[in-house]
Amino acid sequence: MSTISIHRTELLRITHDRSRILRQRFRRTLPLWKLTINSRSSDTSKKEELSVKISIPPQVDQLRPEGLRFDRLQPSEPEFGHEDRLEFGKFVAREAMVDEEYWTAAWLRAESHWEDRSNERYVDNYKRKFAEQEFNAIKRRCKGMQGQKCSCIVAVKKEEKHIKRSVIKSVVGTLDLSIRYFLQGETFPGEKVKSQIFCSINREGSNRYGYIANLCVAKSARRQGIACNMLRFAVESARLSGVEQLYVHVHKNNSVAQELYQKTGFKIVEMGKFESLDDDTYLLQYTR
Repeated sequence: MSTISIHRTELLRITHDRSRILRQRFRRTLPLWKLTINSRSSDTSKKEELSVKISIPPQVDQLRPEGLRFDRLQPSEPEFGHEDRLEFGKFVAREAMVDEEYWTAAWLRAESHWEDRSNERYVDNYKRKFAEQEFNAIKRRCKGMQGQKCSCIVAVKKEEKHIKRSVIKSVVGTLDLSIRYFLQGETFPGEKVKSQIFCSINREGSNRYGYIANLCVAKSARRQGIACNMLRFAVESARLSGVEQLYVHVHKNNSVAQELYQKTGFKIVEMGKFESLDDDTYLLQYTR
């Protein structure tokens, strides 16, 4: 009797999405083929036995970065001595202080990104993967690993006496504020400029600008002025850093977001003779 084992190779499935490519790696199946040969007879009998291992979709705990505690209580303001903050109603806008707040901000962005596609197959798995990638990206940006200063701003529920909340139940909104430098020949962010062999960055103070991205609010906390006040806090934070010019890109079909930014003091930039790298969005500048 002889036994032949055949191992199938690992498969990589690539799913194209509107704004990203999702790579999903499947664990390889391990089929076992048994070939039995009877040497005493001229006939050869073959017995086939297939054993397949089925991959189970990853759970939240498997995707959760090490060291995070989802039961961690909301940090108190005196604990971190946060002076730069904006109080409004039942909420406070400030920079994120702990990893659990970064993670919750990433999860809010995942929820927002997949909000209009909640009925798609495997959407929960995609959201978890998106949140994990965004969490790591936030940490890199806030550590200045991409050559620019970036802050993750969150809106959290105010502390109340005798009420203890976990971080994940406290964070209700988020956005990113980055301080950048114009590229050589660039007048506006994302402007199409003639390509040059050597492109330098002018790091003079007057050449800096602020850029807002990834603004979102938890569905259960909308229509309470959270987005407007996070933007107000971002504008003031940029000014405290010595930056007067502040920009944001908004999709042309997103009329709700356009109304929000214009209400907060942003106006669409008339590009005129300037060409934009992205024809699907408007560039807005803070003008107050």
